Amino acid sequence: MKKTINIEGMSCGHCVAHVKEALSELKDTKVIEVSLENKHAVVDTDISDNEIISAIDEAGYEVTSIK
Repeated sequence: MKKTINIEGMSCGHCVAHVKEALSELKDTKVIEVSLENKHAVVDTDISDNEIISAIDEAGYEVTSIK
């Protein structure tokens, strides 16, 4: 299932890489895009929103919504 995750706290390319790495470590998750400009990430995954929120929170960023 494709999910768009709105993320606050990313301010540079290193932040994008950090979020991408955190999402890539989630089981059965394919990272499609992480955008600094749009402040979101798009993933293809069947894991729960809570697991996504936890991974991004542990990376130091805040999820504002998941669609």
